[in-house]
Amino acid sequence: MRIAANAGSFYPSSKEEILKLIELFNEIYESSNAYKEQKKIVPKAVISPHAGYIYSGYSANIAHRVLARKKVKRVVVIGPSHHVYFEGISGSFYNKFQTPIKDLDIDLEYLNLISKNFKIGFVKEAHQKEHSTETQMPFIAHYQQNVKVIELIYGKVSYLELASLIAWLLEDSLTSVVISSDLSHFYPLQKANTLDAICLEGVAKKSIEVLDIGCEACGILGIKGIVKAANALNLKSAILDYRTSADVSKDSSRVVGYMSAAFY
Repeated sequence: MRIAANAGSFYPSSKEEILKLIELFNEIYESSNAYKEQKKIVPKAVISPHAGYIYSGYSANIAHRVLARKKVKRVVVIGPSHHVYFEGISGSFYNKFQTPIKDLDIDLEYLNLISKNFKIGFVKEAHQKEHSTETQMPFIAHYQQNVKVIELIYGKVSYLELASLIAWLLEDSLTSVVISSDLSHFYPLQKANTLDAICLEGVAKKSIEVLDIGCEACGILGIKGIVKAANALNLKSAILDYRTSADVSKDSSRVVGYMSAAFY
């Protein structure tokens, strides 16, 4: 089993606490103009942030709530490695993924199929405490009752390789993809907003060239990968939400940016 190593730190360790947070997030979301504007979006893939739920959970919740409108058999979560350096992509070759809400079945059969078409290895250490992918799983467990999951963690890899993988995944109508990424880290608020605006524009316009101007994101390879794949598959893009840690902490001296987006 892939253990939920970040429960109690990045997100609550109890099902009840997570559900209370999701309920609060949805109360706020449903009273917003964004909710009305985004009602008809049924995405094949989303970008979702991965910080502590107190900071980025609202934005991540929107991504997963919208993603659940498309009925699929599996959700593939793709995120960067924060703790272990390695080359390539590592897959979650376990039977289950633990979350406080419920344990999710891992689609090993499909993961093996992916591995036949792409270079997917297994770096065990990369899966022991990676939060970029793990923080997405409680949302999936809540919103998508009958799906299996696959966790893909990437190290040193080309975004073009990720783009080919993502496009291949999205050609299957029974598969959804979550790209995990936060935006700029630890700048004063004004500079963070400026840098993050490049990321938002690049995603909205599906432009690698704009992203290369100066989008700073820990998951930039995944962002560029989904943008490249979206262009290849003729998918539309929409920014669902943007915020920074300052919205919660009120500290504008060192902030982290968060974006959620949909591709449909």
